[in-house]
Amino acid sequence: MPPIEKHKPGSFCWIELATTDQNAAKKFYGSLFGWTVNDSPMGPGEVYSIFKLQGGDVAAAYTLRKEQVAQGVPAHWMLYVAVESADETANRAAQLGGKVVCPAFDVFDVGRMAVLQDPTGATFSVWQTKKHAGIGIAGENATLCWADLTTPDQARAGKFYSDLFGWKMMKDEHDEHGYVHIVNGEDFIGGIPPTNPRTVHLPPHWLAYFAVGDCDASAVKAKQLGARFYMEPMTMENVGRFGVLADPQGAAFSIFQSMPRQPK
Repeated sequence: MPPIEKHKPGSFCWIELATTDQNAAKKFYGSLFGWTVNDSPMGPGEVYSIFKLQGGDVAAAYTLRKEQVAQGVPAHWMLYVAVESADETANRAAQLGGKVVCPAFDVFDVGRMAVLQDPTGATFSVWQTKKHAGIGIAGENATLCWADLTTPDQARAGKFYSDLFGWKMMKDEHDEHGYVHIVNGEDFIGGIPPTNPRTVHLPPHWLAYFAVGDCDASAVKAKQLGARFYMEPMTMENVGRFGVLADPQGAAFSIFQSMPRQPK
């Protein structure tokens, strides 16, 4: 696929790992996904690691700062949504009942961002591109392919994001579980599962999915590398096979193997 030069507004355009052990994380994801790493200085004693695949940027990692650790922020993956204006989006999020965790600021000369929280408590970031568009490769194994929002209030969260990004919330009339698909323009980009016993006690959060060619083989490899699974690989009919896991530092994500739709 040709490299991605621009992300349409409302799409997931970047993903960033905040971790307690950056070097260990680089080894883990490099081994699991075949990512290479390009390190850049970010500040005194700080390095920003950009993960690359086939020459394209796929994600990044940095070490949690002392003040984040002191506040109890765990290792986590942060999803970024492309916007025309980080400032306007942050203001709008606050008007819609969300919280501005970090007001819009410039990231050197590469872009402008803000960290926001939806009314149900899930945190995400928005990105206004300047020199760096974000993810440069998609549609391949080891790239971001989906994102789910775990929230105690599916309806409230859905309305917030629809009003903020113009996302459409679609339910499948044949799905008795109540899963809501998130559609940005014509693109299906994620979903909001209904609350279930497995997730009811979890804090609201976004969960990133990375595509893999063989979910079970990737699961075995992840375990060998020190990962632990919250949900062992399972098959969803006519969708694919996926599992939910945490890297050795505790950042949660999902691996997903798509499967061809079976004729009815």
